[in-house]
Amino acid sequence: MSRIPELERHQLSPEQTKVYDAVLASRGSLHGPFRAWLHSPEFAERAQRLGELARYQTSFDRRLSELAILVTARFWDAQLEWSIHEPPALEAGLSADTIDSIRRRETPSFELSDERAVYLYTHELLHEHFVSDEVFAAALGHVEQRGITELTLLIGYYTLVAFSLNAFQIETPADVKPSLPDALGKAGNVAQER
Repeated sequence: MSRIPELERHQLSPEQTKVYDAVLASRGSLHGPFRAWLHSPEFAERAQRLGELARYQTSFDRRLSELAILVTARFWDAQLEWSIHEPPALEAGLSADTIDSIRRRETPSFELSDERAVYLYTHELLHEHFVSDEVFAAALGHVEQRGITELTLLIGYYTLVAFSLNAFQIETPADVKPSLPDALGKAGNVAQER
């Protein structure tokens, strides 16, 4: 059960209604962190715009964006984030083998050097909190200066999403199939163990 109440449209202030409508128009649903963020409408509005930029308007291939999102979701055990992004990652051209390796917390065997570079950059930033010169140079060689900046912001944005999903224990909606088996009910299990 979510730790924060889901607001119905009739309960919203004018500021919240504006954000609610904008999110629905842009994304088609109010899944995930927006259920919590709506309690702070100005934050929700700005986060919505940042998310739209991070996911849809980077200067590099969408396949690489979805790769970085999945690595971030896996790192934070963000069930909903992973489950929402796995299908578009496949559609964008990421292989099922690559996705399954990340799901198992294994380094994939990449056939494409740009995927390897983005994976290593994302993985190293999340796990080591820094990026080595070698890994930075490899990623920069594939996505260039603008892209490396956008990639870093994308990782940060999806970390924010994961924090919100996990802190507020936002449940996976019925129309989204959970696909991180070891993250299922993780928050609920923690609460039950107390």
